[in-house]
Amino acid sequence: MEQVLFPQEAQAFMRFAGHPLKFSLYLLWKLPIAWLAGVRLKQLTPASCVIVVPFKWLSQNPFRSTYFACLGMAAEMSTGLPAMMYVRGAAPRKVSMLVTGMEASFVKKATGKTWFTCEEGTRIRDAIARTAASGEPETITVNSIGKSHDGTVIASFAITWSFKGKA
Repeated sequence: MEQVLFPQEAQAFMRFAGHPLKFSLYLLWKLPIAWLAGVRLKQLTPASCVIVVPFKWLSQNPFRSTYFACLGMAAEMSTGLPAMMYVRGAAPRKVSMLVTGMEASFVKKATGKTWFTCEEGTRIRDAIARTAASGEPETITVNSIGKSHDGTVIASFAITWSFKGKA
């Protein structure tokens, strides 16, 4: 199958997401709880996405670590932003996206910033391209690994996305 990159739309989305004020306002408007918890984009490329979530008062649990739901938000966002980037450029038909599953493993307490990295942007791009071309739904499970500042694995998530072509 031919690889479709959607270069103009992907680059425009990367510029938007990389603009600190614009993307912060977008989070505040569309994902206010993530904005309040301090979930932030650190890097978005065609192949990968890095999201950071801090350990602070609004993201903590009673056990002095980051609440699992905040870790889940960051992991989901690290897989969702690449998907949004490629969905915006889908052709010949528009594509909708939805999380249909999530599996998580928690390895260590998150007591500082945790960086979630998804390096499966090309797999996401290819699934969306197949859906846009055929109109048939695609389901893909992608991984996001959360690490501390010293590289210690904190948690790993497998997020399942469903992409569906619109009429």
